[in-house]
Amino acid sequence: MEARRLDRIKRGRFFIGGKWISPTGRRMFDVITPSDETVFASVPCATEQDIAEAVAAARQAFDHGPWPRLSHAERATYLRKIADKIEADKELFGSIWTHEVGGLAAHGVFMGLVGATLFRDYATLASSFEFVERHTPTAGGAVGLLIHEPVGVVGAIIPWNAPLMMLASKIAPALLAGCTVVAKMSPEAPLAAALLGEIFDEVGLPPGVVNLLMADRTESESLVRNPDIDKISFTGSTAVGQRVASICGARMARATLELGGKSAAVVLDDAPLETVVEAIVPQLSQLSMQFCSALSRVVIPQHRHDELVDGLASAMKKIRVGDPFDPETQMGPLAMRRQLERVENYIASGKDQGLTLATGGARPPGLNRGYYIQPTLFANVPNEARVSREEIFGPVICVIPARDEDDAISIANATDFGLNNSVFTADVNRALKVSRQLRSGTVGHNAFRSDFGIAFGGYKRSGIGREGGRAGLLPYLESKTVILNEEP
Repeated sequence: MEARRLDRIKRGRFFIGGKWISPTGRRMFDVITPSDETVFASVPCATEQDIAEAVAAARQAFDHGPWPRLSHAERATYLRKIADKIEADKELFGSIWTHEVGGLAAHGVFMGLVGATLFRDYATLASSFEFVERHTPTAGGAVGLLIHEPVGVVGAIIPWNAPLMMLASKIAPALLAGCTVVAKMSPEAPLAAALLGEIFDEVGLPPGVVNLLMADRTESESLVRNPDIDKISFTGSTAVGQRVASICGARMARATLELGGKSAAVVLDDAPLETVVEAIVPQLSQLSMQFCSALSRVVIPQHRHDELVDGLASAMKKIRVGDPFDPETQMGPLAMRRQLERVENYIASGKDQGLTLATGGARPPGLNRGYYIQPTLFANVPNEARVSREEIFGPVICVIPARDEDDAISIANATDFGLNNSVFTADVNRALKVSRQLRSGTVGHNAFRSDFGIAFGGYKRSGIGREGGRAGLLPYLESKTVILNEEP
């Protein structure tokens, strides 16, 4: 790790108006390394004054600065430079991620590459997306133009579990569209934004185009309420997302919400069970299943239930839980103490309800320091059980028996969420048929899938709008119809 550069990132300043500024308040957050519970860094909490200054800088940059007036190709040049620098810093981004949230170090490097890819993908859209469409007018006039223009100043609110990827998924399309941005980081995982701010500075992004700070929930609400913010892009819990939506709705601000999930793997009667095990178990290595699209419910015909439980339990027992910096580790700790307590509470509720605990359910032997929990499997779980119904955000999987295919689809859809599902079957046509009946934004076949290159988002209480790909660019654009009496 570049020690001197990391020390600079840890200084605890905000990137506002193209400058690194000191906070106006004195409140600080400790960033705790979850594998050993030591303090990795201390960072400031933004005050409402800090947030107002960041919004003012973004407003000035949008209304009077050069950024919205550049061509899409010119803006794409900046995106490519940002992508190159993220990729060059992938090891540093990865180390920060492991220190902040406990993800495996090797996965942290991959997250850096994903962030770079998102910026490059949106740079490519500069030439393929039709920002000015020609139409034949239907109510008079000679030339009809549908012009896609930037929505304005964007407030981006980022969760702690995948900060670089979430920053890239919001900032890259906003920048290509011509928007300016105020990004608010979670205080538990703020340092990727600090490193990204250095990159924005190095590539010469005009002042105020992107502003970065970290704040708690109370202060963050002032960002959502600020009348100079034209759009909010929020990723986080459904409860907070509902609050954000109500505020945006009251003042007609645009909003994209990527919220929670309780996704199902629907296993049909012809699916090879080894394929199911090979798809479900590796999720535990991905930040201990602390991601919204995890397949935490496995729905299977009753007559195949016990065999699948045996296969899952056997594979889960073999997972090596430990230090995320150790290349031999297959699952690290949970991200913070409150996450550990949350998961322990859900496991206790399953035990209290009399559910069958097939494996796990406790702290791993010998790991008495750090936020560790065993991979946990409940069997014969009714879909109305709390562990089946609510998002746990941790390494807990429920196997739910179904009478037949129709019952399995009904169980999968019997949730408030609709983010992700998968269908396991040897018949691709059957997979497509079932996927069309599942109420979720993504459906995979014989694997856990999500694809920010196409579109990512959910039905129902899993959110509004999509991120990634062409669909992820549209929320940062307003459409304007211009009808001319002759060719320009």
